[in-house]
Amino acid sequence: MSSLTNEEKTRYHRQLIVPEIGESGQLLLKKSSVLVIGAGGLGSPVLMYLAAAGVGRIGIVDSDEVSTSNLQRQILYITDDVTRPKAEAAAEKLRHINPHITVTAYPVRFTEENADRLLAGYNIAVDCCDNYSTRYVLSDTTLRAGKPMVYGAVSEFMGQASVLNFRGGPSYRDLYPEEMHLTSGEKSGPPGVVSPLPGIIGAMQACEVIKIIIGAGDVLSGCLLQVDALNLRTDIISL
Repeated sequence: MSSLTNEEKTRYHRQLIVPEIGESGQLLLKKSSVLVIGAGGLGSPVLMYLAAAGVGRIGIVDSDEVSTSNLQRQILYITDDVTRPKAEAAAEKLRHINPHITVTAYPVRFTEENADRLLAGYNIAVDCCDNYSTRYVLSDTTLRAGKPMVYGAVSEFMGQASVLNFRGGPSYRDLYPEEMHLTSGEKSGPPGVVSPLPGIIGAMQACEVIKIIIGAGDVLSGCLLQVDALNLRTDIISL
């Protein structure tokens, strides 16, 4: 395993002095690859933190363009990004955050037809989807590939996070076995969400990715973290 450069040692100093990480953990991050599906409210903090932490290769899958209504919560973008493809705008921002990593934009929708191909080059997938159908495709694809899926979802003041398909743990279909919300939730459009909530959940997702890569701590597998930001309450539910 190659060593860190002097500039990388300076950049990551505050992580290097964390006992659970050190130089060996930072090298694991440098050699890792993560595919993030969705570059919106959850994807913004996930991508920014993974890039800043030194994840060596990041893929961004998103077929949408930046819109003015995104800017309330999708902190990766600025007003001048409106109408730009999200995946490409996000990739550009990450390269500015950390020039030591490789970032690839996939300005396409994650579907059954391309899912296996997109996931093939990555070790971990992060679910930052804004629709249920894509989430089911991602869960099935990661389960088939034997790769973990770091799940997150937000609505109004409520958020959830979990690690699925991890070492024989539950999948998204175990968490939500009935697909009835494919016809109910998506017809009514996306829910409202308070601006900071995707940042809270996205940061938790990024932390779970780092823990999986370095092999430290208790991973959120087999349990669901729920955050009620309105009433300042968190719960962990066993699956």
